[in-house]
Amino acid sequence: MTHTPPPGTPRARIPGPQQPPSARPQIRPGLWRHCLWGGLALWVLTALVTYATKNTTLLPTLILLGSFLVPVTFVLWAYERHGRDLGVGVILGCFLTGGTLGVLGASLMEYYLLHPSLWMFVGVGLIEEAVKLAALMFVLRRQPRIRGMRAGLVLGASVGFGFAALESAGYAFNAAVSTEGIDLRALIETEILRGVLAPFGHGLWTGIAGGVLLSYRRPDGRFRLAGPVVVTYFGVSLLHALWDSTHGIAVWLVAHVTDTGLQRQLFSLGYIPHPTEEQQHLFTLFSVGGMVAVALLGLAWGRSLARRDPSWRNTP
Repeated sequence: MTHTPPPGTPRARIPGPQQPPSARPQIRPGLWRHCLWGGLALWVLTALVTYATKNTTLLPTLILLGSFLVPVTFVLWAYERHGRDLGVGVILGCFLTGGTLGVLGASLMEYYLLHPSLWMFVGVGLIEEAVKLAALMFVLRRQPRIRGMRAGLVLGASVGFGFAALESAGYAFNAAVSTEGIDLRALIETEILRGVLAPFGHGLWTGIAGGVLLSYRRPDGRFRLAGPVVVTYFGVSLLHALWDSTHGIAVWLVAHVTDTGLQRQLFSLGYIPHPTEEQQHLFTLFSVGGMVAVALLGLAWGRSLARRDPSWRNTP
């Protein structure tokens, strides 16, 4: 015998078909802006509190915020604009795992293979760009579907920015530690300088190399070290070496322009002893101008690669 509810009684709602949850976590649009400005505010607040209280336990917070802010912001921007179909997990894997493996590999190889010389920065460029590409291949070794110029630009840049963030943290720590104790001013200056320069260094170089590498990747997932891949590797290594050498090149140019007659061995010091005011101005001009020139070359190269891939223009 069925029971009929009295008139006016609300009927229980029968749940309709539910949409399956998305397999990939989504990041809301514009998050990179919130990350940039919110992270910058937190870094400034941490710096002020550290300076006011002299509390050294805040130094790790200050170093990590300052070192990771710009790299994380650029990776979020690249994901939102051009890498949503790649997935958050792959982006994070390239940034964290790839960046860490790159730093460790570069440290080992530079320790055993490099010695102070005029060509040391060439070796640094060759080693660091090689280990970053190897780290990218390691992270993507079991994901054969990921290939093409756009994927390589985004994921290569993610590895490069992870490398840059960890490297900047190390430089900031070294700047903070001095024979007289903690040098907070040097730490802050180092983080500001490396934060401003971060978009034009490791992320850009490895993005270029990664784009060419994945554009030649086989459908079965194997990586091809084709001619353009090798040429690109040497090209970005040269940009890297020129970037690191701008200080020494500026010293050399100032010495020759002002006709100081300095001996070659003095350049191992990295500065001109007792520079005049004119030499100081020239050094600033040559060093900053050299870094700008290298950055523009890298940006133009990366932009030309992006324009070759129609999917880059079609991404939201």
